[in-house]
Amino acid sequence: MSDKGDITGKGSVADDPMRLGDFLCFAVYSANHAFNRVYKPMLDRLGLTYPQYVVMVALWEGDGLTVGQIGDRVLLETNTLTPLLKRMEGSGLVQRSRCAEDERQVRVKLTEKGRALRAEAAIVPREMGSCLEKDTATLERLTHELTCLRDGLLARIKA
Repeated sequence: MSDKGDITGKGSVADDPMRLGDFLCFAVYSANHAFNRVYKPMLDRLGLTYPQYVVMVALWEGDGLTVGQIGDRVLLETNTLTPLLKRMEGSGLVQRSRCAEDERQVRVKLTEKGRALRAEAAIVPREMGSCLEKDTATLERLTHELTCLRDGLLARIKA
C-alpha cells in the first residue's frame, strides 16, 4: 500500500488506517461542529440559524434569486431549502413568489426587514475572525484549500 492516504506524517496508513485523529474528514466534521457552536450566540442575536444565515448572505449578494439558484450557492437541496425559506418568510425576512416566466420556479426576495438585518449581521464575520486567531492570509489559504477539496469531492459525485 502506498503512503498516498497518509496525511498526518505519523507513519504509513498500513500501520493503522482506522485512527480517528488521522482522518481528514473527521477534522473537517469536528471543525464544522466547533464553528456552529461559536456561531450560535452570534446568530441567535440575529434570530437566524446557520443555514438561514448563509441563505441571507447569498440574498444580500444578489436579491431575487430562485430557490434553485440559492441551493446552488449554499449547497442545499430544494427539499431542505423550502421549509427553511417558509420559516424565514414567516419571520418577515423574505418573500417568495412564483416566477411569471416559469411558474415552476420560486423567486425569493428580501423584505425591508431582511435588507435591514444586513447592517446588524455585518459584525458576525469580524467576530468570527477574532475567534479564529489567524491572520488574513492564513484564513484565505485555508478557505481556498477547503473550497478546492469540496469542489473536487463534488466533482466525483457528479461524474
